[in-house]
Amino acid sequence: MSISLLDQVSLGYQLYWNAQREPAAVGLAIGTHGAPLTDGPALLATLQALWPRQALPLLLAVSSGALLRSLLDHAQPGSPGLILEESQLRDASMARRVHHAHQRGLALLWRGAAGARPSTALAPCFSGLLLTLTAQEALTGLQASRLKPKAFEQAWSAPTHSTLPSGHLYADVASRRLVDLCLDELNAWGVAGWPVDEVLDGYGKRLIQPAQSVITRLLEAVDADDSSSDIDQLLRREPILAYRLLRFANSAGLGLRMPVDALSRAVEALGYGQLRAWLREQRSRASSDPDLLPISTAMTLRARLMVQLQPDGAGQCPEEDVYLCGLLSQMDLLLGEPLPAVLARLPLPASVKAALLQQTGPIRAALEIATALESDHTDRTRLLCELHQVEAQTVNRVLLQTLAQTRHQPAKSLLLV
Repeated sequence: MSISLLDQVSLGYQLYWNAQREPAAVGLAIGTHGAPLTDGPALLATLQALWPRQALPLLLAVSSGALLRSLLDHAQPGSPGLILEESQLRDASMARRVHHAHQRGLALLWRGAAGARPSTALAPCFSGLLLTLTAQEALTGLQASRLKPKAFEQAWSAPTHSTLPSGHLYADVASRRLVDLCLDELNAWGVAGWPVDEVLDGYGKRLIQPAQSVITRLLEAVDADDSSSDIDQLLRREPILAYRLLRFANSAGLGLRMPVDALSRAVEALGYGQLRAWLREQRSRASSDPDLLPISTAMTLRARLMVQLQPDGAGQCPEEDVYLCGLLSQMDLLLGEPLPAVLARLPLPASVKAALLQQTGPIRAALEIATALESDHTDRTRLLCELHQVEAQTVNRVLLQTLAQTRHQPAKSLLLV
């Protein structure tokens, strides 16, 4: 995709999660603006250049009919998968293109309204279905999941119940129990998005603890005398642990003379001996809840993206400040407190507080654009680029490069690899 073409599209993304609660694929929403865009081969060429083979599978949802037709006409096996909405298939010429693309071996996903399924004529063309449960399907599934395995299987095979195919992808899954149903019982290869609010509400007044796996890895790094830079990178993967470390480093009992406003300085101030003791204390009550992993992964992805969106040059904020801003931007959700109260406990850089509390300052643009990119409503991203005078081609390239570095964890029964 040429530079001029990158300026004509707006992107958004969504992560799909597998049964291990790890990223299984990346969904990329592509919106167009300006003159009609019809150069599908140029789009595919740029994606190929920016998306290495070892990266997660990439699934494209294209709103422009002209661009989608071009992709169906020219994409070859090994190209990113295409998500086709049922509404887009009402055009007879589009349906014919779907048949031809399928015959060439292109990976296609069907998506429709809740409870809908593809037509008999088109169903064989899709290597997967992106399904949304109706309220009745969700209720039936939850009731059946309480039964013994054999009874569960019989409940779903009964003609009075809607049959849900296994091995597909489920969207708009609103609860933790439904996630378990889709991933663990229906053998889905992934769910689109994550029920963040429902997962966190399930903790009630209990404190959410940092991940045991990250703390264990940190202790291994400290015992191996790894570099402070390596330890800093591990801390960045666990938002709650990073927040607690900054609070601990600034506690009155520690007696440090200067405020500590960065993770690297916290590691330096404590030293490996004191850091090891603190980590062991944290591990004693750490969490092994896998349903928290998508939440922390998404938070760290926002922070990584913000670092890349922040322009270089004199007068710009240090990378560590930008990352910390992204990492703390949703800490109110994890701690169940208003964000001002959460941030008041830390001696944060002025630029971080300005972005998070006043929506001002040099980090504001990176925070707002990174947040907007977490949606398929790509018009908002375009408007923010105009507001902050950031080139769309820069944002799009940064997004693709950052997403391509997301950890690769193949989903079970993934058909789009």
